[in-house]
Amino acid sequence: MRSIPILYDDDIASLISHREAADAIRDALLGGLDPARDHVRSVLDVRSGQLLLMPSESPGAVGIKAVTVAPANPACGLPRVHGAYLVFDADTLEMTGIMDGAALSAIRTPAVAMAGCGPAFARFDRPVRVTVFGAGPQGVGHVEALATGGFGQVGDVVHVVRQPERARSALGPDATVLEASDPAVAARLRVSDVVICTTTATTPLFDSAALPDTAIVMVIGGHMATMREVDGAMFARSTVVVEDRATALAEAGDVVIAMSEGMLTADMILPMADVIRGTVSVDHGRPYVFKSVGMSWEDLAVAQAIMRRVKR
Repeated sequence: MRSIPILYDDDIASLISHREAADAIRDALLGGLDPARDHVRSVLDVRSGQLLLMPSESPGAVGIKAVTVAPANPACGLPRVHGAYLVFDADTLEMTGIMDGAALSAIRTPAVAMAGCGPAFARFDRPVRVTVFGAGPQGVGHVEALATGGFGQVGDVVHVVRQPERARSALGPDATVLEASDPAVAARLRVSDVVICTTTATTPLFDSAALPDTAIVMVIGGHMATMREVDGAMFARSTVVVEDRATALAEAGDVVIAMSEGMLTADMILPMADVIRGTVSVDHGRPYVFKSVGMSWEDLAVAQAIMRRVKR
């Protein structure tokens, strides 16, 4: 019988670093991948949440991720996201690997943000002050990717959350945590270099007027047109970068709502492929906003990089 590798979270973490995952995203775009041609993600409502199906294909492989999103799980002490990723040979469609889908998402999502914001980090020649909205796996993962991936030097990190005690318990005693309603949050934003939003919010998390013109803002949490973490004024004054323009206009609530408010137009939105390939320039005197909703090609690019390690 042919053996098919089954990779769990520890396996994935040992096979690929945050930098290597970001490079896999970057290399796919430099190699000519067109995100606009990716297969469409399906979001199905089920009794306890959602089922997401994310298929994609490349010259070397076909893959599909099936993940569940259960909003009530954290209150029960369970992860919000579960799932599996299946990899198939591009020619024979034989299955070649199975991966923990949540673990793949956990490394893919910060990889996309780091790749998408990579050119903007050139504006800093010192350790950056990072403010993270959220203290879950993605909030922690993005800080870890930034700190270990060589994208920039990380100075101090502050997590802004609704339940500080719970966050301190998860992050450890050395973590700096602010409650979302604390007036100190506004003061922190005024000196922040990088702001990372990893929540399921439907209204803006902060008043963007507090942010300096050099800030980089990663808007990661929302994957639906009704979800929003950043106000329209932030988009109006910033360089706005997305994975794919058409996908953002359909799925990115931050983008959709900012456009409905007259704060953003479609021609103001830059595809990350153009930024990474250098066909558009980055104005380091303006805030840089990267909005991600997660696309299927990204999972496949990282999964292929992992499978190449498995074969070696």
